[in-house]
Order: sequence, then C-alpha cells, then structure tokens
Amino acid sequence: MGLLDRAGARLTARPEEADILVVNTCSFIDTAKQESVDTILEMARHKTAGRASKLVVAGCLVERYRDEIRKNIPEVDAVVGTGELESILEAAGITPARPAAPSLFNILDGNGHGDIRAGQESLSGSHKSESTASRPEGHLREQQGRFRRDDWQGAAHLLPTYLYDETTPRLLSTGQTSAYIKIAEGCDHPCTFCIIPNLRGKFRSRRFESVVAEAEQLVARGVREITLIGQDTTCYGEDLGLKDGLAQLLDRLAAIEGLRWLRFLYAYPNRITGRLLETIAKHDNICKYLDVPLQHASPNVLKRMKRGAGADIFLKTLDKVRAAVPGIALRTSFIVGFPGESLHDVEILEEFVSEGKFDWLGVFSYSDEEGSGAHALDAKIPKRTIEARKRRLMKLQQSISKRAKQQWIGRELVILAEGESEETAMLWEGRTEFHAPEIDGKVYINDFGDLETLESGRFYKAEITDAHEYDVVARVVGGPL
Repeated sequence: MGLLDRAGARLTARPEEADILVVNTCSFIDTAKQESVDTILEMARHKTAGRASKLVVAGCLVERYRDEIRKNIPEVDAVVGTGELESILEAAGITPARPAAPSLFNILDGNGHGDIRAGQESLSGSHKSESTASRPEGHLREQQGRFRRDDWQGAAHLLPTYLYDETTPRLLSTGQTSAYIKIAEGCDHPCTFCIIPNLRGKFRSRRFESVVAEAEQLVARGVREITLIGQDTTCYGEDLGLKDGLAQLLDRLAAIEGLRWLRFLYAYPNRITGRLLETIAKHDNICKYLDVPLQHASPNVLKRMKRGAGADIFLKTLDKVRAAVPGIALRTSFIVGFPGESLHDVEILEEFVSEGKFDWLGVFSYSDEEGSGAHALDAKIPKRTIEARKRRLMKLQQSISKRAKQQWIGRELVILAEGESEETAMLWEGRTEFHAPEIDGKVYINDFGDLETLESGRFYKAEITDAHEYDVVARVVGGPL
C-alpha cells in the first residue's frame, strides 16, 4: 500500500471503481485458503464486469500455488510472493512517473492485521534481509529438511528473504492511534502442524535501530499504541547476537515519549525469560498482557507436534509469569483433533484449561495441510469429532471467562475508545490494556459520564459496571487522557 501510494496510486474502498485489484492472501489453514480463493474469484468477476484492467494476487497463497493460480484463474495478471513486496509496482503496471493516478482496491487477509509496512523514504531501494546471520537452530532445521518445498508444484525454489525497514513507505489502515510493527520474519521451529517456515522462510530479525526508528516515526504521526508482531517475536535478535533481544527492544521502545501502550504477540513458551518478565513489569506503558500459544497440554500430543513440554511445565510457567507481573492478562490458543489425539489427551487439556484460568483462549480445529509434518501421520481424527471437542473446550472456557469477568465489576481502568458499536449507535466500543486489537473481547461503553460524546482514538478512565462471558460494560469517569 505504501509503495503504491508513493507511486501515485489512489486507494478506493469500492472494487467496482478500481483500475487495479490487489488481493493479499493467506495460506495457513484450509479455511484461510478457501477465503483467499473465494476473494480472488470475486475480484475476477469485478475485473470482467467492471473497469479494472489488472488483478494482482499477493501473499502466502502465491508462495504455495504460484503456477496454479495463473493457470486456473486466467483473470490474474500478476502474482507477488511474500519475499517480493517491492515488485508490486511492476505487477500493477505502475511507475512513479505515470501521469494518471489509477484507483486501487486492496483486499488484506486476516493474518496481516490490515496493514502493510513502514516508513518514509525511498520508493523502492533494497530491503532484502537486513540480517545476514542466522540462528544455529535454523541451520539445524534446514539440514533436517524443514524448509523444503520441492514437492510443492508451482512454488519458487528459493525461500523469501525480504525484510522491510523504517524507510519503506507505509500507509496505516488501523486508524491513527494504533499500529503494528513486524520485528522479525520467518520461523525456525519444527512444529509439525505448521507450514509457515516453508511460506515465510528462515527466521530473521530486523535491525534493532530500524525498529526503534519506525516506532519513533509512528509516534510522531500520532500513534499511541504499538503492537510488535512476527511469526516468532520471542526469538528476536538471536540471529543478531543479542541476548534477551526482545526485552532489550521493549526497554528501548518504552522510553519513547508519547507511546501509551506497547505490547507484543505470539510468545514461544520456552522463550519467556526472567528478564522479559521484569521488563514488562517495570514499565507502565508496556501492557500487562502475554499471548502464549501453547497448542496443547498433553505431553503425547505435544511430542507429536514437536513442541515438547506438557501441562505440569506449563502450569509452572504460568505461576512464574503471574508472580513476576501481578494482574497480567494471559491469552493462549490450542489445536484440537491433532492426529492420534485420544480422549485421555483431551481430558488432560480440559483439566489444564480449568487450572490455567486464562483470560483469553482460542481453539482451532486441526487442519491437515499438505507439506506439513503432520500430514503424513496416521490416526487422523474425523471432522465431526474435532468440532465436538472444540465446542466442549470452548464451553469450558466460557464458564471460566464469565467468572473471571465478574471480578472486573467496580474496577477503574483506562480505556481506548474505538468508536460506535457495530451493534447499536447507543453504545461505544473500546479496549483496555488487557485486550489486544481485534482478537479479544470488547468493552461496551453505555455511559459517557460528564462528557457529551467521546472521541475515537482517545483514552478515558472508566468504571466497569457489568460483565458477560467475554465482554464487559463500562461508564466513563474521567478523560480524555
């Protein structure tokens, strides 16, 4: 989006008005692939019936099915893989000197948080991997064949190496208050259910100074909440020779004047160090929030997933986190229906969820992805059984969450107001520091206190007056802050 905007393209929210249609795809699980394909076909119909002259497909689906997309959907004019972002101008047929600025309709997938990348300076430049080093784990996994995609028909042989930096043009599509910063790309872990390393390449960190510069630029533009993301944020800096690199980065970013909320997502369980927790605890503007996708709790399932550990070790980790950061909100996610998962494994998981008392929890049905290590495993679980296990676990979490949210009543918290509720204009929606954007529950504001109205993107002090399974209700008692 930033590159196209810099080249003179004008974004439009209406595909029927667009000269160029861009679909940014996801290929992580079956449902994401189907959504991507459906969207491509929808845009192909717009191209056939409307004014659009070009249809470009970008992202992970391209890495997996590059040739198939071109062969089976002839309306597609160009494809752009995850390591080819800078070729978007050529794909769209745009040059900086083009006199007539075309209209562009860009569809983003749910995995990119609606935002494509950063900064202020060069239009193109070389933003290949900023890091030439790599982690020993990455070398080992490569020798073990982790990143192979020889059997992926249509996939490019070379893995992506791209990293954007602070000079890459950027447009914000997440509002003026909140923004994401990707601090690393790729993943070296051997998880058998996941094909992200094959899609995104080996783990590589952005330069420390580049991330800081981007954060400073965003805050100077009015951003007050920054969320650090990556396929593996807790390994940040290991390839750069940094010890506790994420803790060092958080420490530095927290010192940026004007940054009110700072958080990171997707912590790997065995990378939660004492220094990382100390850093979260000591800075008021680092949100007391930790997202740790544990994937399961049964040692047998985790072993087949090539994750390791189990419920006992995880409970000790949770105790350590809560002792170091009192009041921290914990989020996790699990996969149910992994090949060979027994009823006993499910019971272990349910007992762990009861004991863990997570603030937020997501459950995903196992998706049998070609190219993943798990695809070759036997003892596959029927889809009907998988969905039944998912519903059972979510029902358990619903009761845990309801009891926990009842304890919020009477608390005064700082809330980021996000605008009128989609359900009714009588309510506004917002978030606390214990809510990550888009993925957690909501705060419904039904009383503005002494204020006639609220301003979207501003912070207010509010009292929690009611609670439901996942959402709470609040009245404003002070602000804007």
